[in-house]
Amino acid sequence: MTYLTATADTLLADGQKSADVTDWAGRVGWIVGLLLFVTLVYWLMREGWKWRGTLQSGLPALPGVPEDPAEPSLTLTGRYHGSTTAGQWLDRMVAHGLGTRSRAELSLRPAGLTVERQGAPDFFVPTAALRGARLDKGIAGKVLTENGLLVVTWAHGDTLIDSGFRSERAAEHPAWVAALNAASGIPAQNHPTTTTEGAAR
Repeated sequence: MTYLTATADTLLADGQKSADVTDWAGRVGWIVGLLLFVTLVYWLMREGWKWRGTLQSGLPALPGVPEDPAEPSLTLTGRYHGSTTAGQWLDRMVAHGLGTRSRAELSLRPAGLTVERQGAPDFFVPTAALRGARLDKGIAGKVLTENGLLVVTWAHGDTLIDSGFRSERAAEHPAWVAALNAASGIPAQNHPTTTTEGAAR
C-alpha cells in the first residue's frame, strides 16, 4: 500500500512538472508573438515616416539661424511638438527634422523667429515668412489642454506650415500670439488668438 501511495505521489509530481513545462512554453510563445507584433508595428511606422519624408522631399532646406546682434523682444523656453501642413493638424511634416519633437528655445527679433532645438536642427523663420499665430490644443498627434499650444503659421517655399510650441510658462502664449501677428502684419483687431473647433479640425 505504501508503495502504491509513493508511486501515485511520484506520478502526480511528474504530472505537475509536465504542466509547468507546458505553461512555460505557452508563455514563451506569447512573448515571442508580442515581440514580433511590436517589431512589425515599429517597422510599419518607420516605413510610413520614410514614405512621408519622400513625399516632402521637394521642401527646400530650412533657413539657418543668422547672426543677429539685436536683443530679442520675446524669448520662450519649452518644447517643440512638431509641424504640419497649415490647417491640417494631422498632416505631419518630417522633412529636414521638422518631425522631431524636442526641447526648444524661441527668440523673436526684427529679422524673424529663431528656433533653437536640443537634439534636432535649429531653424529660422524670416519676418517676411510669418503668417500669424494662434492658440490651439493639438498638432501632429499631440493633444494638450484647450489653448495649451502656441501654433505659428509660416511660409516656406510654396508650403504653408503650422509649427506647435508649448512654453514652460503657458501664460506667455498670448503675448507671443500678439507679437507674431503684429510681425505678420495682421491688424490688432483681427488677431486670431484661438482656433474654433470646426476650423482647427
